[in-house]
Amino acid sequence: MLAVPLTPEVLVTAYANGIFPMDVEGEIQWFSPDPRAIIELETFHVPKNLARKYRSRRFDVRFDAAFPQVIHACANRHEGTWISKEIEVAYTRLHELGLAHSVESWQTGELVGGLYGVALGGAFFGESMFHQATDASKIALVALVERLRQREFSILDVQFTTPHLTQFGVREIPRSDYLARLQAALDQHCQFAD
Repeated sequence: MLAVPLTPEVLVTAYANGIFPMDVEGEIQWFSPDPRAIIELETFHVPKNLARKYRSRRFDVRFDAAFPQVIHACANRHEGTWISKEIEVAYTRLHELGLAHSVESWQTGELVGGLYGVALGGAFFGESMFHQATDASKIALVALVERLRQREFSILDVQFTTPHLTQFGVREIPRSDYLARLQAALDQHCQFAD
């Protein structure tokens, strides 16, 4: 099997076609799940306790302040990861080009949770999240959705349904529907970063 380098051009082309990479046992593999998991921005559900915590500003939420640290923390979770060093380097390069972004939860000056993903047009592709304080990654997700709504994004792709995401109203749609929605989103001119 021919190894495809994770250049920014390759990654952007893959995402624009509904494909993303994961490291599986030391080898980069490409995925396009059917069905595809998304979070509808209009119907995103925030549990009441989490909404209270978000409003209380217990965490200082920042955007793109510590992208390398966020992806590294996502790669170093105890339950295993699909984020290899090659993926860390590739997405950090995408971040430097303004295409990959992080949403971070800080507490008393320390990074305690966050997530990262890729923004193209009106689509945001959520990749991974981590937390070192209770609800820190969930707060980052709430802040992400708030920003995507404000900036008129139309799709939040989360790839696969997980128990963690079901509380927020994740839903699965057929790949054909996803690809049609993705193409429409790619025609939008949304700006994630300030």
